[in-house]
Amino acid sequence: MPYLSIFQEEAYHPPYYPVFRETSHQMNSKTNIVLNTHVFLVRWARPYHLPSSAKQMCEIHMKTKNFFCEVMKDLLCLLCCKLKEREAHRHCSTDWTAEEYWGYVSLRREMIRAEYRKVYHLLFEEERRYLERMEKESNEILQQLRASEDSMHQKGKLPRGMYEDLKKTCHKPDVELLQHFENTLKRSESVQLHMPQPVDPRLSSWPITGLIERLNHFLVPIFFENETTTCHMPLFEDLRRWLFSRDHPDVVTNATRSKYFLAWGAQTFTCGQHYWEVDVGNCRNWALGFCDDSWTMRNDMALDSEGIFLLFCIKEDNQCRLFSSSPLSPQYVERPLGHVGVFLDYECGVVSFVSVANCSFICSFLSRPFCLPLRPFLCSAPS
Repeated sequence: MPYLSIFQEEAYHPPYYPVFRETSHQMNSKTNIVLNTHVFLVRWARPYHLPSSAKQMCEIHMKTKNFFCEVMKDLLCLLCCKLKEREAHRHCSTDWTAEEYWGYVSLRREMIRAEYRKVYHLLFEEERRYLERMEKESNEILQQLRASEDSMHQKGKLPRGMYEDLKKTCHKPDVELLQHFENTLKRSESVQLHMPQPVDPRLSSWPITGLIERLNHFLVPIFFENETTTCHMPLFEDLRRWLFSRDHPDVVTNATRSKYFLAWGAQTFTCGQHYWEVDVGNCRNWALGFCDDSWTMRNDMALDSEGIFLLFCIKEDNQCRLFSSSPLSPQYVERPLGHVGVFLDYECGVVSFVSVANCSFICSFLSRPFCLPLRPFLCSAPS
């Protein structure tokens, strides 16, 4: 993109524009004096096209005030400039002063643009480094998962071998069973020690410059009403059933129910952009986000319901996992501590979640058209 500059007489080095990462092609350009003169004459002639009432007239000499006093900062006519008390002051033509100021404004405009380009360049480089680190980390986790899968396949042969040996041993006399007991116990302990360890698939969350500052422009106070407690919370019960039904079909029926705290926002949103925060502290079982009024009025509050846009944190087996609804999806990122931010862009159909303490992104619901009023929702349970 070419640049036109009229302030390059004193430039000994070609200007550099960081957003394009290249120097200007106008290496030896000089100010176009003819062009500047024409521009000045056009601007200088403009006041003479105005009616005399629009011109500033000197009340003493009845002359047009065409000069600017840099000491007193006022306008004067030519005769006033020659007064004894004004002779020592510097006077400039108002047209040349305006031209000089116009040049200053133009130069400042370019400097401000350059500063914004620096910010863009900074964010562009930060985004590139973020994606590169995420790509590297995800490849490492993928390799660990594949190695763990191969190891489980190999180690799985050991328990099967022990099982066959135990089947043969159990038919032997009691004396021989006692003799083989110690050996069998050592083999069992060895198998457990060499079993592959689970791989943590969570990706690191790095800070994003200006994320929270940008969202704070849309910060709104949220007041909750209809606060209640209950021991029956289908959202979490359905989530636990979904998580453990294959390996532990009785985990929900045998688990001790917790007492859940529920609250709905007093206001609803039908347009615009809105941001609010909730302090989840060190709580390990919570859900927050938005829901439409049709879901709010239902009694089942099922996990597979439409009209809920929630982020879940659930603790099972001393591990905390994050999930998002609609549809239910795991989020392989670190659990946020402290304040969690929720951002709604109603027209764009976006609900996003951020970790305020880490200034990092968690997840988003993208391009989901909203047709009903959305209400803030919060649910928590003891850890």
